[in-house]
Amino acid sequence: MEYKDYYQTLGVDREASAEDIKKAYRKMVRKYHPDVSKLKDADAKTKEINEAYEVLGDATKRAAYDALGRGHRPGESFQPPPDWGEQFDFAGAGAEDFFADLFAQAGRRAGHRGGAGAGGRNGDFQMRGDDIHAAITIDLRDAYQGATRTVSLRVPRRQAQGRTVMEEKTLSVNIPRGVTPGQQLRLAGQGHEGHGGAGAGDLYLEIQFAPAPRYRVEGANVVENVPVTPWEAALGGSVSVQTPSGTVEVTVPAGSQSGRKLRLKGRGIPASPPGDLYLILDVVLPPANNDKARALYQAMARDLAFNPRPA
Repeated sequence: MEYKDYYQTLGVDREASAEDIKKAYRKMVRKYHPDVSKLKDADAKTKEINEAYEVLGDATKRAAYDALGRGHRPGESFQPPPDWGEQFDFAGAGAEDFFADLFAQAGRRAGHRGGAGAGGRNGDFQMRGDDIHAAITIDLRDAYQGATRTVSLRVPRRQAQGRTVMEEKTLSVNIPRGVTPGQQLRLAGQGHEGHGGAGAGDLYLEIQFAPAPRYRVEGANVVENVPVTPWEAALGGSVSVQTPSGTVEVTVPAGSQSGRKLRLKGRGIPASPPGDLYLILDVVLPPANNDKARALYQAMARDLAFNPRPA
């Protein structure tokens, strides 16, 4: 029989949540329904979509499909291992779809071999559990200091009776100092459970940073906007700046303009190698909201005769 990639049919990845699969299914049905679609193959396409959702929309069927179909390509010929269907409760699957055929073949092969009865397992088939990929959001300060965070995941778990149920798993995760956006943390053995006594897969958590009004993260480098007064920018001087690693004294060169970039080497995320901290100067004008302030601005206009828009 030929392997069908139901994830590809619905246009979702293998780690998609149940809600994402449902949304994708509804979107595809609206697009290809024969009543609205003008495509010649709308009927066939709708049937494929319904078949894919019948499997991926059911936690038990999806767990079996993931475990058995891993590593196969669409259209590739393959055979299910003996007694595989006995590990799952798949009653009610449509008699004509790929999923029912798959289990039917497993059952026929087990019968020819004199396999175990319902609920039994042939110990000669083993498969390592699938890995889980998820994201974890941390604060920038966590990357500087390290932290411990708690994550909760819903994963399928096979009961002793052979049924697969969704179970919430809570884990304590150590965030090491120096992590950067997109980096993945691996938690060995915390993925989907294996089959036939094989080991569980791993959990991979991709690091994401929560938005921070004052900072922007670019790899291991950090960019910070620093407001300065007109006289600090014009005359130069030392200003105190609050950075993710603490307060530092920074020298503003005389004659600085808004947008000037100052580099603090090694003050970025303490990765390997450590990143840099870039300070972008932002000249902020005091408001002319009283007589004295307006008089000072008028004196500057008169005495400096400065024109920022030369001809």
